[in-house]
Amino acid sequence: MKADIHPDYHPVIFQDMTSGKRYFTRSTAKSDTTETVDGVEYFVISTGITADTHPFYTGKSTFVDTEGRIDKFQKRFGAVRRAKKPSLNA
Repeated sequence: MKADIHPDYHPVIFQDMTSGKRYFTRSTAKSDTTETVDGVEYFVISTGITADTHPFYTGKSTFVDTEGRIDKFQKRFGAVRRAKKPSLNA
């Protein structure tokens, strides 16, 4: 291998914030939080979703409530008035 061209890999723990499951691996990513496990210092990186909680892997779909988004927008910014489209039968 050539020297000084490869990224520096570190031991890392990716922790799922929802389930708390932890994945021990190596990565180029770092964090300010570290933890020592079995004498090895790991960077701890919290993630919002992993294979433990992702709907594709769990088979559970999540329902996202999108009802009322237009109403909320119109209440916040007011109703948008559109110009009339020109008629082709003039």
